[in-house]
Amino acid sequence: MSLKRRLTIGATAGALSIATAVVSYYEGYQPTAYRDPVGVPTICFGHTATARMGQTLSQERCTQLLQADLGHAFSTVDRRAQVDLPPPTRAALASFVYNVGEGAFARSTLLRKLNAGDLRGACHELSRWVYASGRKLNGLVKRRATERELCLKGIEQEPAP
Repeated sequence: MSLKRRLTIGATAGALSIATAVVSYYEGYQPTAYRDPVGVPTICFGHTATARMGQTLSQERCTQLLQADLGHAFSTVDRRAQVDLPPPTRAALASFVYNVGEGAFARSTLLRKLNAGDLRGACHELSRWVYASGRKLNGLVKRRATERELCLKGIEQEPAP
């Protein structure tokens, strides 16, 4: 199923469905551990916390890890963002946090702009996060474009005050 179709379906189901579609599409499903582009052991849908080389997990376990990791990403966004976020924007930021981690998000210009009320500026910051170990990665360029589009879609759907 295409990402666009997944996002259309997910948009009616809320932020968690949207984020799940984005993350699973860009991370892909790999039940056997591998090293990501910067050498970090990774498994399932981009899970790194407990991944170790030589490990193989069932699809059911991978889905559980994805949901738990996304839960943590959403908690991070909800705890750190000092503004209300519409579901598509919240989903985009959870996907971003899932990928870069809480620490990078906490220290980011993106979060500073978000909390200063510059939601549009915060969404555009996503485009800067396309490097891994100093190398620009096409997969990150595409993922950030999707996240930026979702982020902006959310704030454009909000009614004017």
